[in-house]
Amino acid sequence: MRLAPLLTAVALLAAGCAPTTRVTLLPQADHPQAAVEVTARQRSTRLAQPYASAAVRQQGPELEQLDAATVHKRYPALLAVMPPPAERFELKFITGGTRLTPESTAELSDVLASAIARAGGEIVVIGHTDRVGTLEANDALSLRRAEAVRALIVERGFEAARVRAVGRGEREPQVPTEDDVDEPRNRRVEIVVR
Repeated sequence: MRLAPLLTAVALLAAGCAPTTRVTLLPQADHPQAAVEVTARQRSTRLAQPYASAAVRQQGPELEQLDAATVHKRYPALLAVMPPPAERFELKFITGGTRLTPESTAELSDVLASAIARAGGEIVVIGHTDRVGTLEANDALSLRRAEAVRALIVERGFEAARVRAVGRGEREPQVPTEDDVDEPRNRRVEIVVR
């Protein structure tokens, strides 16, 4: 399954002293702290700012800070074929089970429309729970929720091989609470369409 890119690697043709590879970190709306380490010839450099770039040369990577205009000017063809940013949806559940709320059931059509509109689109369904129950029970419930939504997506005609379900239990609450607190906003699946 293809992972959302945190960086764009641009392979350049070796010509004279031009680098054979250049790595440029593009801005990531949903990962503003994204960073990448470029290592070559036992030398490393860390790209941690948008448009930071490393030219990989014979002596190792050389850091250069670019800007949006420079990147767009240098690489228009590559930027033109980049996939659009991932879209995120959130669906809610009725307490204790895998049944979506009526509002969330209706929103499922928007998820499918978004995924179908993308060439090669894929969907990741991430299940969550509130903090009522044991950690183990919530892990299992979050996965059942993700699998139930995955099944609904496949049932509506989306290719099964392009939909993945994972559970996070109570570990990533939308609203932090004490243990055994019934919080409807934490009973959800996040759906990432990319």
